[in-house]
Amino acid sequence: MPRALLISVRFHDGRFHGRPEWPPSPARLFQALVAAAAKGGTLDKDDKAALAWLESLNPPVIAAPAARKTTGYANYVPNNDLDAKGGDFRRIAEIRAPKLIKPMLFDVGVPILYLWRFDDGEDHTERVRAIAERLYQFGRGVDMAYAVAEHLDGADIEAVLADYPGNLYRPDNAGYGSVLACPDKGSLKSLIARFEATGRRFAPLMEPSRKGKQAKVIGQTFSQPPKPRFRQVAYDSPPHHLLFELRRSDGDFSPWPFTDIVRLVETVRNGATRTLTDALSDQRALVERVLIGKNAGEADKASRIRILPLPSIGHEHADRAIRRLLVEVPPDCPLDDRDVAWAFTAWLPHDPATGELSDWQLVEIKADAGERFASMPGHYGIGGGEGFRMWRTVTPAALPQHASRRRIDPARIREEAKGGLERQAEERQAAAAVCQALRHAGIETPVAAIRVQREPFQAKGARAEAFSGASRFSKDRLWHLEIAFTRPRRGPLVVGDGRYFGLGIMAPDRHRLLRAAVFPIEGAAPPAGAYDEILAALRRALMAIDRDHDKEGRVSLLFSGHEPNGSPARDGAVHRHVFLAAATDDSGARLARLHVIRPDAVDRTRPLSRDDKARFESVVHALHELRAGRLGVLTLGHPAEPADGDPLFTPARVWESRTPYRPTRHAHRKQDLAAAVAQDLIAECEHRGLPRPTTEILRLTAGPNGGNVVALARLRFQFAVRGPILLGRDSHKGGGVFAAAK
Repeated sequence: MPRALLISVRFHDGRFHGRPEWPPSPARLFQALVAAAAKGGTLDKDDKAALAWLESLNPPVIAAPAARKTTGYANYVPNNDLDAKGGDFRRIAEIRAPKLIKPMLFDVGVPILYLWRFDDGEDHTERVRAIAERLYQFGRGVDMAYAVAEHLDGADIEAVLADYPGNLYRPDNAGYGSVLACPDKGSLKSLIARFEATGRRFAPLMEPSRKGKQAKVIGQTFSQPPKPRFRQVAYDSPPHHLLFELRRSDGDFSPWPFTDIVRLVETVRNGATRTLTDALSDQRALVERVLIGKNAGEADKASRIRILPLPSIGHEHADRAIRRLLVEVPPDCPLDDRDVAWAFTAWLPHDPATGELSDWQLVEIKADAGERFASMPGHYGIGGGEGFRMWRTVTPAALPQHASRRRIDPARIREEAKGGLERQAEERQAAAAVCQALRHAGIETPVAAIRVQREPFQAKGARAEAFSGASRFSKDRLWHLEIAFTRPRRGPLVVGDGRYFGLGIMAPDRHRLLRAAVFPIEGAAPPAGAYDEILAALRRALMAIDRDHDKEGRVSLLFSGHEPNGSPARDGAVHRHVFLAAATDDSGARLARLHVIRPDAVDRTRPLSRDDKARFESVVHALHELRAGRLGVLTLGHPAEPADGDPLFTPARVWESRTPYRPTRHAHRKQDLAAAVAQDLIAECEHRGLPRPTTEILRLTAGPNGGNVVALARLRFQFAVRGPILLGRDSHKGGGVFAAAK
């Protein structure tokens, strides 16, 4: 039978000053329990055992009421630097510093719950319950609180969570959501060590003793106590999604015109607002603030309901008409999900001029409808999975006025035509506005590239200006966007000033996956002479991440180059594992970038499976640092696509060796060595799916008996060929790399 420990924390006031996190982290609760259990500077033996058991459990599920950020205020207090004023207390007003006080506001009547599941150690729950009764504060000293702990069994566990009138936050293994500190094995010892070190922060500074004289105290030293040990865990509390279909009275779909999306949102939003305000007349201001945005401020963004019409994009020939509508209720929304769902279905659309009822209405699709519920939202990146890097607008985004295009009089198109420089300036300004729009939408994922245009990205799409219609957004402010993020993210993704009106809705481009990941080396870069050593460490790191991601703890052929039985890949799988390379900085003295290249980008003869493409994407995005033995730990930037003009990836007719080429075959005894290497180069190009080049050997060395052949060469193709080109026996380890000739 499943068992759990539930700790309920109630505050004296509906304020929490432990910013910037919400909900309060499990580490804060653990520290509060340690403080409650302590008797002076000591902990009872049984209390220590119970707390050590608690820190060994997996991170808890957290339930917290909806909270609202405040604008805050500043208190000016002395900054403990009176020495700068000669120790004169009369000058204390000159060293005042602002202390920002910005609490989170929430319903004090709703407790915050922490639920730890466990298999054994039930005896410790009674001790934890006794400790919880002694808890007196939670967060900062002004956050007075009390707690109650209880032991739950079986169905009671899920019943508590199901009946909770707030939001649930669960640990997310994919790394989405807010990162909160959680107790870990060793947390209790670290807190005890920090407490003891705090009492020894100040120590006397003694004058060096002299012969026959007693040492004197000439000052004092200060040492910072060690930080407590906690692990960082991502907690995700996704918004609640309500899915509706536009249906006629006969049960068929009632498609809404694609380009009239703003009017649909306004019609549905206003109708649901009227229905809800009539039912909740005492909460009229709250409903209008959450649904319409009336009198909403910056702090209300996190609680506003968003209406997202979903144009049909399930097939390349889909007509893009709107048949479904998604309502996103954020975790911090003060309205009950059930009330919101009722408002959208109870409202009946009608003609505002005549009052005549329309022949369609919204029909809710429950989450238990399976594929019917998940299919269309899934096309917009909504649901499980690790997310996507590349996103494109389905409906254009409304950017600020300063990012609008210059209007051209239709009667003077030729006279007022824009030149290339003006178009480039407009697009650059729009791209900068996109970064601002992402920040306003609360999207913090770093961006690798942005592309803006008026034309749609899909065959059945519509130009940006077609969506202006009767909306308040002029056609010159509307842009279609393509955004490449540095790491995958989930949907929905909606950007721009019209994100509450159905504009700026984006869908992932599932076919745009990384063919090559470029990692910039941040901080101290290793010398160019460590090329082989760095790439060997890179291969080990990728294999370790791949093994950790595998359910059975195995390393795939994609990263190891070996079969499951450990033997090297043979026959058709010989080049089915990643290629590695590195590039130096402008001086050529230091390594600046690392390249991890998908095998199908080098060997064009065999496509890579969809599973391997997804595996490559997942592993490279999990690589953030490289442990390279004596060279230390290298910090790597986010993996990105190769930049335009990168000599390893740009199209070119002439390619020259960047690293030495080692032939795959030995020359015959009487064969000219240079001719044998040239022939081997041509064969390698043909095996990799490249056109047949003409070759020129620039330099050639060999061992005493004609072995260990190393060459530098130049390849010439009849037409431009796009890189990367890696050839030869050690091409998977950074050898045989060719770059476009300057």
